[in-house]
Amino acid sequence: MADTPRPRNILIFLVDEVTHDYTRPGHPCHMPNVRRLARQGLSFTHAYTCSPHCCPSRATFMTGLYPSRHGVFNNVNNPTAFQMGLNPGVRTFSEDLRDAGYQLAYAGKYHISNEESPAARGWRELGEYGTHIIRPKPGLWQRRAAEPAPPDASRQFGQILRPGWGHVQAFGPVIDGPDALHHDRFYDTAILPGLRAIAELASSGRSWCLCVSTDMDHRSPVPKQFADLYDPAKIELPPSFHDPMLDKPRVYQRMRNMLWGQLTEDEARHALAHYYALCSMQDHYLGMLLDALDKTGQADDTLVLFLADHGDLGYQHGLADLGIPAFDPMYHIPAVIRWPRGIDRPGRDVDAIVSIADFAPTFTQLAGRQPAPDLTGRSLVPFLQNCTPDDWPDSWCSQTKGNETYFTQRIVRTRRWKYVVNWFDFDEFYDLQNDPHELHNLAFPQPGGAPPTDPHGRTHSQTFTPWPHLAPELESVRRDLLARLWRFALRENDIIQDSFPPVALAPYGPLVALKSPPSP
Repeated sequence: MADTPRPRNILIFLVDEVTHDYTRPGHPCHMPNVRRLARQGLSFTHAYTCSPHCCPSRATFMTGLYPSRHGVFNNVNNPTAFQMGLNPGVRTFSEDLRDAGYQLAYAGKYHISNEESPAARGWRELGEYGTHIIRPKPGLWQRRAAEPAPPDASRQFGQILRPGWGHVQAFGPVIDGPDALHHDRFYDTAILPGLRAIAELASSGRSWCLCVSTDMDHRSPVPKQFADLYDPAKIELPPSFHDPMLDKPRVYQRMRNMLWGQLTEDEARHALAHYYALCSMQDHYLGMLLDALDKTGQADDTLVLFLADHGDLGYQHGLADLGIPAFDPMYHIPAVIRWPRGIDRPGRDVDAIVSIADFAPTFTQLAGRQPAPDLTGRSLVPFLQNCTPDDWPDSWCSQTKGNETYFTQRIVRTRRWKYVVNWFDFDEFYDLQNDPHELHNLAFPQPGGAPPTDPHGRTHSQTFTPWPHLAPELESVRRDLLARLWRFALRENDIIQDSFPPVALAPYGPLVALKSPPSP
C-alpha cells in the first residue's frame, strides 16, 4: 500500500513459551502491561506459531518463511539437529530494515542459527549473549559418570524422577531480596542492555529497531514479588487436567505417565502458580521497556510488538512445558501491537487467523520496502488500518518434526475444526466449537480407543472410505481440512509428500487439494 505510514522506530519484546490465554482479561495470570498495550493498540486473538518449540518458530518470525523453506526444523544447538542454520539465500526482515536505514540492536536469546550471529543479519549485538553460537560438547554422559551417584530417596515435593537421566523439579525456587531479578539470567543479559539501548538509540537522531528477547523455563527462579501474586491453593487446574487421553496418541500418554503424572494435584497447582509468576515477571520487563521508551519522548511514533515464539501446555491434559502434543495452548500465541500514530481505532481485537510468519513482511512494508512476493506470511498492515483483505486465509497450518525426536506431524485449523495428521500414531480431529478443551478425538471414536478387531473383514466389493470411518458430515469436513493442509504443503514445498504406501498415511493425499475448489 503506497500510502502506508512508516514508524520512526520499532521495539520488539520477544518472549519464550507464553500461551495467548494467559495475557487476556479475566485470566488469573497477572499481565497488566500486556493488557495495557492491547488497550492502547490491538491484539491478534487468533495468532498461531508454526512449530511447538523455539528455533523453527523464531526463524519463521525473522524470515516470514515456514521451516520447509528456511530449513530450521529443530533445535540448532542440539547434537540431533540435522541442520544448524538457515538455508542459503534466505533473507530476514532485519536485512530489509538495515537497507532502509534503520539502526538495529539485539539483546538476549536469538536461537535461529548455530552458524551465524545476529550481526550477520544487520543487528548490533548487546549483552553477553554475544555470538549466540553454542557448539554441543561431546562426552556429556562420560563426564557426568564421574559425579557422585544420587542417594536413593523417595520423591520430594515437586520432583520428577528420571532414573539415569537426572531428576528435575517441576518448578523453580522463589528468590527474595533487592537483587532477586538478577537471578534471571536474561535480566542482566537482555533487559538491562535493552533499557540502555533505548536511550542510546533514541538520542541518535535515526530510526531504529530494537529486539529484546528472553527465555522461559519452568525450573527458573522467580522473585518473591511475583510469586506472592499467586496462592497455589487457589489455582484452578485446567478442565482437561484429568483427561485419560485414551483416544490420543500414545506418546502423549507416555509423556504424562512418565513425567507430569508423578505430580499430585497440589504439586501441579504449585507448578502452575510458579509459571504464572514467571509470566508476570516477563510482563514486568515489558513495563520497564515501555517506561524507558516513554522517557525518550518517542513512544507515539514507535511500533511496539509483544510476541511469544510458542505457547505452553500449562497442565492441559495433565501435560506441562512444550512438545509434540498438538493442543491449542502449545500453538496459540499472544501478539499485541501498539503504535499511537499508526493504528486506526486502537483498543481493537483482531480475530482474523494470523501466523508468526506474518510479522516479517509487516516490518519490511512498514520500513518502506516491498516484501518478497513468495513469502509464507503476509503483511498485517491492513489490520493496523482497520481493514481485512477479502482474500485473507481462514485457516492455519503447522510444520514440525517433533522437537528432537522426529515425530512428523501437521495440523490444519479453522475457527471451528482442527485436524492433526500424526505419522507416528492415530490422527486427531476436534470440533473446537463444541469441544474447546479438545477432550474428544473424533478421528478415533471407538469406545476405549480400540481399532477395528478385524480390518480384513470387508468384502472386495465394498466401497472404501478412509479409516476410521466417520459420519458423512464429519467425513466431508475431514476431506476439506486435508485439502487445505495439502494446498499449504504443496505451496510451501513441504517434505511430507512421499507417496510410498507405508508412509503415505494421511487419510487423503495431495490430489484432494488439486481436485477441490480452493479455500481462501
